[in-house]
Amino acid sequence: MTSTSSARTASSADAVSGTTAGRPGALGRFRICDFTGQLAGAGATKWLAAFGAEVIRIEDPVTQGLWDILRPMGPFVDERRGPDFGGGFNNHNTGKYGITLNLRTERARELLVEIVKRSDVVSENFSKGVLERWGFGYERLRAIKPDIIYVSNCGFGQKGPYSDFKTWGPIVQAMSGLTHLSGLAGEEPAGWGYSYMDHTGGMYMAIAILLALIHRERTGEGQWIDMSCTDSALTLTGTSVLDYTVNGRTTRRPGYPDSNHSEHPAMAPHAIYPCRGDDEWIAIACRHDADWQRLAAKIAAPWTGDARFASVAGRRAAQVELDRALGDWTRPQEKWGLAKALQALGIPAAAVAKPEERIDQDENTRAWGLFPTVTHTKMGKVRVDGLPAHLAKTDWKIERGAPCVGEHTDLVLGRLLGLSDEALAKLHAEGIV
Repeated sequence: MTSTSSARTASSADAVSGTTAGRPGALGRFRICDFTGQLAGAGATKWLAAFGAEVIRIEDPVTQGLWDILRPMGPFVDERRGPDFGGGFNNHNTGKYGITLNLRTERARELLVEIVKRSDVVSENFSKGVLERWGFGYERLRAIKPDIIYVSNCGFGQKGPYSDFKTWGPIVQAMSGLTHLSGLAGEEPAGWGYSYMDHTGGMYMAIAILLALIHRERTGEGQWIDMSCTDSALTLTGTSVLDYTVNGRTTRRPGYPDSNHSEHPAMAPHAIYPCRGDDEWIAIACRHDADWQRLAAKIAAPWTGDARFASVAGRRAAQVELDRALGDWTRPQEKWGLAKALQALGIPAAAVAKPEERIDQDENTRAWGLFPTVTHTKMGKVRVDGLPAHLAKTDWKIERGAPCVGEHTDLVLGRLLGLSDEALAKLHAEGIV
């Protein structure tokens, strides 16, 4: 059982109602019945909510919503812990409504049917077949609402020999080829350390939902969107698959440039160099000889006159010596000041920003509004990720934090389905919500 005593008074001006007509935002007329979690799914519906869609998260009251492992995970704002205090969960679920339904009970399944009838999209990123086993696969959903859009986003999609396998971040990285591409020359693959493929899958999922909505607007037809996180990750391998397909060349071969250097197009110097302080660095790239000549004039040291450094080909052939000498020059200098000095000369350069520097010290990031502050019911004011796009007419809005477990159960079931206070109290007493 979850507490919803404050649900009605805590509702905002755009609160749930029986119809989405008149809701603000580019997607204000759409409602999403949302089972997504973690990053790949919740990240998708975060985009939709930010542009006005009414996203209703369905969670389990028995497990307190913990089928989403991000709920109790840090970072945390203070010493409080539990399913309502996970920073990652809050970041990926801003602006959504959260209700609980104990789908082990027939009454909860009946309530879900009524929510589906009033929704445009049902979204989930469970393993293959979970909603089917619950009795809410695509054919059932289509029987409930013929024009429903159903999107499933799992590790390997719903078809093929791997479709029954479950995945996790490092597994998807390895299967897609991303792990093999990471690391420096002569060292073992390092992996990427974070689930970039989940974020990519989430953005693809948001795009797919929008495309399906456009199709439905034109034809009246709903459809099933089948997605694979592993295939989403495969799209991040860049030119490596193309290089092998066309030229028969593998990555991490002898002579293949590591991630600090550029072969297409050829550049030198093109790397990350040390600066003054602990773990402080600067990125410098000379695109052509003119960039190098400006950099050499700035350095004004005898070694820059080495005949090998006069051309891109020569600098690439002597890249080890060039990087060592340039690193000796950058090491005693402060990274931000050096970057600005090189930029003023037209030389591509940037200080390697740490997360805390990017969010708190970069004036352009602050001015652009990439990290808005939201109000969370229990955590208070919390900064979250915004979206890297601003629309002049229908921009996104992220103001409300993620829902606490069951925070909007009474609000949604009362306003959307018309249940009375007495009926809601009975649902709580019987453990249905």
